[in-house]
Amino acid sequence: MILRAPADREGAVVETLLPGVSLDGAAVVHSGSHDVVLLPGVAAVRIARSAPAVEYLPRRTALLGELAKTGLPFDTPVPLGPVVSTPDWTAVAVSWVPGRHAPPGTGDPATLRDVLDALAAVDLEPLVELLDVPHAYAGRERWEELILAEAVPRLPPRLRASAVRRVEAVLALDPVPPRLVHGDLCGENMHWSPDGHVIGVIDWDLAHAFDPAIDVACLAHSHGWPTLAKTVDDATYARARTWYGTFALEQIVKYLLDDADPVAMTECTGRVVRWMDSDGPG
Repeated sequence: MILRAPADREGAVVETLLPGVSLDGAAVVHSGSHDVVLLPGVAAVRIARSAPAVEYLPRRTALLGELAKTGLPFDTPVPLGPVVSTPDWTAVAVSWVPGRHAPPGTGDPATLRDVLDALAAVDLEPLVELLDVPHAYAGRERWEELILAEAVPRLPPRLRASAVRRVEAVLALDPVPPRLVHGDLCGENMHWSPDGHVIGVIDWDLAHAFDPAIDVACLAHSHGWPTLAKTVDDATYARARTWYGTFALEQIVKYLLDDADPVAMTECTGRVVRWMDSDGPG
């Protein structure tokens, strides 16, 4: 995560949404499809950076309002006002979520299990119209098509059969009852207390109703498979390993959909190759 001081435009956005709030100590992070102005202890201001982000921001903001009513045992961002659109920007201010980022691999299995159980217990009915679809950042309904037709051919020949097997393995999984899936439950999106408890979860843009093993695979990326083997049952663990096998391929699709330039695309593919090599044969 790269932080920088707010520019004049971002300062003007903050002043519009949160009049009189000081920018002392503020920083901006380039996050997904948004620039986020961090105002520690006060708020975070999300400024949409792309046309889809502008389109989805009202729905995603409404979802945050509904999530706050679900009784989750950790803080989530709460809208501090409506989404504001001008000819130059679209943005919203949300509440500050406390906590720190835990170093990779430090999560306690019981703590991680509590987070997963809390998500599974959420009633989906009030959220169903506000949640996104599975694979929202990697092709949505075209997920399989784009991986096989666009991502796989960009891999070295030695990895293409493995990539196809990974997709086939996911498609062969038996359906499970959908649960609330965060969709990016790892790294900087989980905020921890000094004594090792999760006290906040942010960035719900990819939240959807689907296989909860997706979140398990995300947690494993941060905390390691040995920890997750102690966190969930064997069947969920196996599903998570299967889903994880496709995560690297999704990165190529995401870059393609973001119209990445050739240099960025080559760098992304290189990272995917290293990821697949380290993950073992699919």
